[in-house]
Amino acid sequence: MLSLSMAQIDAWIAFYAFPLARILGLVATAPLWSTAGIPRRTRLILGLGITIAIAPVLPPMPNVQPASLAGLWILGQQVLIGISMGFAARIVFSAIDMAGTYIGFQMGLGFATFYDPMEGAQTAVLAEFIGLIALLLFMAFDGHLLYISTLAQSFHAIPVGPEALSPNSWRNLAELGGKIFSAGLLLALPVLVALMITNVALGVLTKAAPQLNLFALGFPLTLMGGFMAVGVSLNYLTGPLQDLYDFAIRAMLGFALPAAQ
Repeated sequence: MLSLSMAQIDAWIAFYAFPLARILGLVATAPLWSTAGIPRRTRLILGLGITIAIAPVLPPMPNVQPASLAGLWILGQQVLIGISMGFAARIVFSAIDMAGTYIGFQMGLGFATFYDPMEGAQTAVLAEFIGLIALLLFMAFDGHLLYISTLAQSFHAIPVGPEALSPNSWRNLAELGGKIFSAGLLLALPVLVALMITNVALGVLTKAAPQLNLFALGFPLTLMGGFMAVGVSLNYLTGPLQDLYDFAIRAMLGFALPAAQ
């Protein structure tokens, strides 16, 4: 007759419960998986499937009862680590949205917004267009598989245990927020420079021929020049976006490392 002790049952529960907490935290916040278009039940099934797939190759889990106070502490910490990893990955897509917003405002399309059901908020049209292209490129680079690979590596880089992460880890995560503005500005810079040249040319033209109506000519010319610059720059987006995706994957693990002195 098969008999199981409470210690064995607790070990089996901990074997899956601790990794599941981190994985669900990532699934709830990471780009692509956290969109409102994916039902919560689907995300839960996805998290369970990933846990069952990678649990056998993970390091040994702590010998702690999951329902105890120490076990709940570990579960809460794993959820925070998963959320932090998802936030680190989301920074890249926030930078891409910021770039689209910069370009849209400079082109005069700041008013062109629509309701995005995936995000549940009003989104600039140009930012949504660039964001969709970036998401398709991310899928083409097997980004969803990189998420799973990074998840498995995170249990070796950040082992499951009662030890809390150092304050430097959370400071590193907060400092990653600056990447939104720097990377977004660098992505938008070629189009912004082209639009700035267009505006300077319009200013010189208006000064040379005051009878021209700047408001009648400026908006269509800026709009046309902006679309042309965006169309040309799309051919060169693959390299910078790939570098940003590599940065996001590294940041998912690197935020827990000590800060550079």
